[in-house]
Amino acid sequence: MPYYESVFIARQDISGTQVDSLTESLTNIIQEGGGQVTKKEIWGLKNLAYKIKKNRKGHYVLLNIDGPSDAVLEMERNMRINEDVIRYLTVRVDELESEDSIMLRSRGSRDTGRGGRRGGFDRGGFDRGGRDRGGHDRGDRGRHDRGDRGGPRRSEAASGRAAGGAEGDSAKASGDKPDEGAKGDKSSDKGAKE
Repeated sequence: MPYYESVFIARQDISGTQVDSLTESLTNIIQEGGGQVTKKEIWGLKNLAYKIKKNRKGHYVLLNIDGPSDAVLEMERNMRINEDVIRYLTVRVDELESEDSIMLRSRGSRDTGRGGRRGGFDRGGFDRGGRDRGGHDRGDRGRHDRGDRGGPRRSEAASGRAAGGAEGDSAKASGDKPDEGAKGDKSSDKGAKE
């Protein structure tokens, strides 16, 4: 007989016992059709990627089925009729997995020894990869964070411009040209920058 994996999502507002009874009724349909359910996994209440019929969460259930296609079609027909099932997917596979699915394995590793759901200081969730900062934000930058420019800081450049700007303004106000000494000072500033 062919093998199938079937996953269905039940509404979020039904209880766990109702999910169990729904799973049992679908299992009975397969058995009446001449097949058998080799594995049942209830993955629990999980968030949906998007709203389905006004539901944000759903109870996920996996069934591994060894049975004829007529029994699987009857099970799918009952899932379409049932209001509690919001989505289902049945896939034919070459062989059935005997061990736990990846969903149960990932939940088991998350429950054991990781200390909480997400992040946290105990498992290194807020560590930045083990870099030693050594008191600096970035190791490739200098102490004053000026990059490759190397010139004076902004505050030093601004005070130099303010002093040079005052001499030029006084000369313009008197109508005279600025004296040669002022030009010499500016040229000496340019030489210092280079």
